[in-house]
Amino acid sequence: MRTLSIFYAAVSWGIVVLGSLHMLSTLRLLNSTPVFQLWFFGAGMAMAFVGALNLLHRAYGSSALGLRVVCSGANILLLCFAVVAGWLTSSSWLERAVIVALVGSATILSFLPSAWNGRFPAQPGEA
Repeated sequence: MRTLSIFYAAVSWGIVVLGSLHMLSTLRLLNSTPVFQLWFFGAGMAMAFVGALNLLHRAYGSSALGLRVVCSGANILLLCFAVVAGWLTSSSWLERAVIVALVGSATILSFLPSAWNGRFPAQPGEA
């Protein structure tokens, strides 16, 4: 089950990177209103924070019930937000597929205890 944990880390880092790219792409919105730019940047921040929350959940989820609940809830909300935002903004199918695949995978993995590391960092003498 170590493979699931590694996959969960990769998906979580993917969400962080996607959120960071979303924030950086705000610089290309020169013809938009400042309010739209602010909300666009904020959506990228939300994605990056949910990715970071998944990384915390992967590391400490087995011992922190509150973290498990908040992380799973955040993943469900971000997945719903991504689907609605993709539909409202007429995003390409590729853009929709990437975000739904990343957040959908993180949502599923956040409910699978076998995807969590257990103890972090590893104790001396552990493989």
